[in-house]
This record gives sequence, structure tokens and C-alpha cells, in this order.
Amino acid sequence: MSKTTQQVENPIIIEEMFTAGAHFGYSKTRRHPSMSPFVFTTKKKADILNLEITNNLLEKAQEFIKTLAIGGKVILFVGTKPEAKKAVLECAVSIDMPYVCERWVGGILTNFPEIKKRIDIMEDLKDRKEKGELDKYTKKERLLMDRKVEKLSKYYSGVIKLKKPDALFVVDTQKEHIAVEEANRVGIPVIGLLNSDCNVKLVTYPIVANDASTSSIKFFVSAVVKAYKEAQLAK
Repeated sequence: MSKTTQQVENPIIIEEMFTAGAHFGYSKTRRHPSMSPFVFTTKKKADILNLEITNNLLEKAQEFIKTLAIGGKVILFVGTKPEAKKAVLECAVSIDMPYVCERWVGGILTNFPEIKKRIDIMEDLKDRKEKGELDKYTKKERLLMDRKVEKLSKYYSGVIKLKKPDALFVVDTQKEHIAVEEANRVGIPVIGLLNSDCNVKLVTYPIVANDASTSSIKFFVSAVVKAYKEAQLAK
């Protein structure tokens, strides 16, 4: 069926996507070969994404999210680019899920025992400080410990309780390629919001849309969390 004769499903949702700027891809020169089927047209050398296809992809991703919610599964949210941090953090926290919003530290999925050691150090220093056990150290030593805790907290505060997630939700799979590679290596499905520069074949449940604007990112992250909450309420 051609693009002009496809039946438009959920026109309200598609209009919301359009308003959020979800249809804006990158320049044609940046397009990954796997993305050609998702491009509606090219204007002024920039790709315009087909939001009807995006809507179908979103629905498939939401159905998978609902099965995760019903099963009480864990989704690790990943989004470290400035445009994604706030939405990813707020949405992950709203459903009590782990998150990575600063930098993906290699090994979170493939070598978590090593990551757990760093988390344990952070937790131990925090606990000792609260108990006043660090008072015996010099001011300089305490300052160095505080800086260490601050650095560890920055990277690991969102994965303190993480064991092995059942799925990843990733904003911009090209930027977060290490996270996607690790997930693929250990067999964890990836739900990804990805633009025209990404390899769609690396993502289990791709949502092809603008992954560079705050409004578009917020729309899709919120849609994923909404599906999770709806499934929980229906249990």
C-alpha cells in the first residue's frame, strides 16, 4: 500500500507527534541505509519521517511494555543527551525503574559485579558519613571522600538496586550504542527511540522518530510510561 493510500490510524496521536516535531529526521547524507523505509520524503536535504509508520511502531512497543508491566519486569531507562535527561529521569522515577542519565559506564550489563563493587563503595561511604565515622579523618581527607561519593552518585545512583533488567528503553540508540551493544550481547530486548542516523536492525522494538528535540523525546518517553502504568492498573 502506498504512502498516499495508507489508512490513517489514530489521527489524534499522529497530530500530537507532528506538533512535537517527531517527523523531523536528520539530513539525507546522515541517513543510515536501514532507515530508508521509514522516510516519507526529503525536503531541503532533510529527511521527513513517516508518522503513520511511527505510530504503528509505537503501538507495538507499548504492547510489549504492557506485557513487562503485567509480569512485574524491570525496564532500565537510558538517555544521557541533554535533551533527554530530564524526561528519562522523571519518567523512570515515576514507575520506580532504574535509569542512566549521565554516562553509560561500560559493563553495566556485561560486567555488573564490577559495577556493584563501585556502588558498594559509594553506599559504604555514605553510611559511614551518616554515622559520623568519617569525623576522625582530616578535613582534606573528608573532602576527597565527599568528591568520590559525588562522582560515584552521578554515574550510579540510578542503578543502585539493579540486578539484571528485563528490557532497555533507550533514547538515541546511536549515541547510546555501547548500551545497545551490551544488551544485544546478553540477550536483553531493546526498545529504542531512534532517528534516521541509527541502525534500526539493532533494536528489538524501534520507534523511529525525532530523538533530538526535547518535545519529541518527552512525548515518546511519556507514552511508554503511560502504557506501563495502564497495564499495572489493569492487573
